[in-house]
Amino acid sequence: MASGKESSSLFASDRERRLWAWTLAVVVAIYSTLGLARTLAGVLRDEGILVAAFVAGMVLVGVTVLALGLRTRPGAAEIGIALGIAAVYFMVMFRMALPEERTHLIEYGVVAVFIHEALKERAGQGRRVPMPALWAIAAASVVGTIDECIQWFLPSRVFDPEDILFNFLAALMAVVSSVALSWARRRRDRVRRETDRR
Repeated sequence: MASGKESSSLFASDRERRLWAWTLAVVVAIYSTLGLARTLAGVLRDEGILVAAFVAGMVLVGVTVLALGLRTRPGAAEIGIALGIAAVYFMVMFRMALPEERTHLIEYGVVAVFIHEALKERAGQGRRVPMPALWAIAAASVVGTIDECIQWFLPSRVFDPEDILFNFLAALMAVVSSVALSWARRRRDRVRRETDRR
């Protein structure tokens, strides 16, 4: 009887429910600042803290990916992958002309990682979730596309198809980073188990 109750629940676990709650909180924060984003960027630029705010946001993305991807002490492969991820993010960041464009890396990277973790948790609890990484990238991209469509109707904002691409790339980079870190952790754990058997 208990298993039937669990299978009829919307969420497979409390962790999945929390991850979806965090996802919703981030999306609401993104959408609620649409009318204020340009003004906020202007204030941060005038105060000379726009770059510091962006760096703080990038640290948040890094911490999110690492916290969700590395639950145990990292091995050499995980550290190498984390450094590679950081290098890719910095290269992309410095190639983007406007600081405001860089916020896409933060916003949709965090959204994508939370969605990916929620879907992985759901699959780990025995629910059917084919290709959680692809679904996470697609879902975060849809959220980003809706973001741009809302801007179409805001007089202080501009609909920009290029931003839809940035949102997709941010989601892709974050999920690939998370998958790579998880792969390295599973590989390390498998090697340890094989060593312990000997």
